Amino acid sequence: MKFPNPFTHFAKDIGIDLGTANTLIYVRGRGIVINEASVVAVNQKTGAIVAIGAEAKRMVGRTPSQIVATRPLVAGVVSDFEVTEEMLKYFIRKVHEDSYSIFARPRVVVGIPSVVTEVEKRAVEDAVRNAGAREVYLVEEPMAAAIGVRLPVQEAVGSLVVDIGGGTTDIAVIALGGIVVSKNLKIAGDKLNEDIIRFARDEFKMLLGERTAEDIKIAIGSAYELESPLEATMRGRDLVTGLPKEIVVDDADIRRAMRHSINTLVNTIRTVIEETPPELVADIMRRGIVLVGGGSLLRGLDQLIHEETKIPVRVAEDPLTAVVRGTGIILEDIESLKGVLVSTDYEQVPTE
Repeated sequence: MKFPNPFTHFAKDIGIDLGTANTLIYVRGRGIVINEASVVAVNQKTGAIVAIGAEAKRMVGRTPSQIVATRPLVAGVVSDFEVTEEMLKYFIRKVHEDSYSIFARPRVVVGIPSVVTEVEKRAVEDAVRNAGAREVYLVEEPMAAAIGVRLPVQEAVGSLVVDIGGGTTDIAVIALGGIVVSKNLKIAGDKLNEDIIRFARDEFKMLLGERTAEDIKIAIGSAYELESPLEATMRGRDLVTGLPKEIVVDDADIRRAMRHSINTLVNTIRTVIEETPPELVADIMRRGIVLVGGGSLLRGLDQLIHEETKIPVRVAEDPLTAVVRGTGIILEDIESLKGVLVSTDYEQVPTE
């Protein structure tokens, strides 16, 4: 006689987009309930965790020397196992705060970059399991994003998805429930912030903070020349005098700062297209390239990619949540979508 699993009554199945910059969590039947920064503030003297998520992000660059606000994920993979585990425990506990969390052992679908080692996959799986999951399923982020924006991933048609996150960009051609060609780049939102910091240092002898660089990128950043120029005030420390300094920069300055990284990104998309079988290229030309992730919101990026590839390009609706929405869709129908998962124990998948 088969007894029901007692944990299923208390647990809420969840999908996780475990990003370098942000962690998003989807709860089955409720939708997206958490969207917080993947940042943890740790007291270096005691080893105690001071804050997690949005609260910890507010501390970046503003903490005393013994408190360090860090990102436990670098380029989409676990760099600090214990801190990642604590961050996941915090988020899973937050999801289950209205239930008996001691019994809550959810099934979890987690998005991972498309090009990771077996060791990196295991690190994510172990961190999620140790954080309280009873079953862990991994799905490549471009696949999850494609499912999230309702592309026909299981059909014999090619789809090209470009997922530009905080730490990495995933470029993948998807057909028949699998990834046919993919590239993973360490050029994404964080790298563009670094480009702006380097530009301020080299051009203006000025030291910028990471948060300031990101704010400038969001305010006036672009990949293509704008019809109406934009300006913003950049504030930092003068590297010569050590005193506060502010200057006005425009979109052309920031475009110049990010030019090399943007060109590398566009050239890699072209390389993926060149390596794609011709039948699938024909599908992509007809259906277009789909951009997801926070980096896809950079002004004019879709226009630049279209100009360089001669293929229609569109930014997905609500691109920031595409991956986590995809994990949610997989949770809702895990039986029919189990073929898209990376490493799973299918025998554990309930059929109800």
